[in-house]
Amino acid sequence: MKNVSEVTSFILSEFYGMEDLKPIYFCIFLIIYITIIAENVLLIGVIYCYKTLHEPMYLLLCNLAVNGLYGSTALMPAVLSNVISPSHEISLPFCQTQIYTIHTYAITEFTILAAMSYDRYVAICYPLAYHAIMSHRVVKMIVFMWLYPMLAFLIFFIFTLQLQFCERTIENMYCVNYLLVKLACTDTSIVNIAGLLSVALYTLPQLIMIFYSYAHILRICVLSFSKSKLKALRTCTPHLLAIVNYSFGCFFEIAQSRFNNSRLPYHTKLFLSLYFLILPPILNPVIYGLSIQVIRQRLFRLFSRKNRQVQMM
Repeated sequence: MKNVSEVTSFILSEFYGMEDLKPIYFCIFLIIYITIIAENVLLIGVIYCYKTLHEPMYLLLCNLAVNGLYGSTALMPAVLSNVISPSHEISLPFCQTQIYTIHTYAITEFTILAAMSYDRYVAICYPLAYHAIMSHRVVKMIVFMWLYPMLAFLIFFIFTLQLQFCERTIENMYCVNYLLVKLACTDTSIVNIAGLLSVALYTLPQLIMIFYSYAHILRICVLSFSKSKLKALRTCTPHLLAIVNYSFGCFFEIAQSRFNNSRLPYHTKLFLSLYFLILPPILNPVIYGLSIQVIRQRLFRLFSRKNRQVQMM
């Protein structure tokens, strides 16, 4: 009888395609990680330093940046380590930890975007009552945005933690729950059904909130078209861009993990698997930093002050 307890580590096979260019890949991923940290820390710092930005909209944006740091840190240090590693192995506990952090990042990102859509709904549809409504709800929303994904995924992830594994090769650059479950020795039909149900649990409430919010925003703007409403509608542009960007990433991740992608070029597979973990944390600070005038002005003021200090030295 096979001893199923022997499998305590897994091989991330996608790293073998980088063997000939390890230093180049390492430098690329390091630059990406440093860029993500710099952009998001800068955005958080600007919101923290300027009291005029201590409003619900910017507090939610700050949480989006924190989640970007959380997700990229769940991935990039492990990627950098595995690029230069000769074996490209990952231990079972670390693989399970990575699964939990990456999946909770994904759910939290979508939950924060849903909360931001509600914020825009209140700001445009109830402008006079915006501060009264959101000042009482923003703290509860922030607590919910973090606790809900952490607890909701943990309930489902308990099924995976109980599995024993017979195979060792994960055809990816990082651990994801679906690929790990495929390596189990026992029948995983219950886990697969629970996984499909969990996808609905993790996405439907957020989708309903986003569509509900923007349906009312469009209705208000159509019924009472004015310059003030148009100006308010423009504040939704960065949020919509962030939703579209993240939705593309989720679609790519689901498509490449659920369907046979063996015929795709190696670099295409890398792009599809890394998109939702790298592009949103990189692009969100740029989208909001350039699109929202208040943040853009604060950033320009900060850099101009730094330039004057350098010139005086």
